[in-house]
Amino acid sequence: MTPEQIHACKTSWAKVEPIADSAATLFYNNLFTADPTLKPLFKGDMGEQGKKLMEMIGAAVRMLDRLDELVPVVEAMGKRHLAYGVEDAHYDTVGSALIETLQTGLGDSFTDDVKEAWIVAYGILASTMIAAAHKEVSA
Repeated sequence: MTPEQIHACKTSWAKVEPIADSAATLFYNNLFTADPTLKPLFKGDMGEQGKKLMEMIGAAVRMLDRLDELVPVVEAMGKRHLAYGVEDAHYDTVGSALIETLQTGLGDSFTDDVKEAWIVAYGILASTMIAAAHKEVSA
């Protein structure tokens, strides 16, 4: 990621954090609308799940300029997601739901540059999680 893309993710995420609960609800609505078959993968309280999601995204955004520290965390998450039944194709659906959520939540602040930055950031995170899950399966 370029420094400009990292900055775009960080500054746009700062605008999402005050509306994190609403953003989480919107994200899961977008996700389950896009693929209702994903709903059974989520067990327990969705409010708590949403809080964890927002915390995880926030932590990842804060570490985008320290990928050496972020990668092991994301790899561990990819291994956990494998155990939950997450498949490679699900990452595309999640990415689309995230972009749609950010676009709605940020409104006019969701410029083409911000969108591109988030697509790049999510691509790095998703590919890292998928690679870790594949490594786990072959181990």
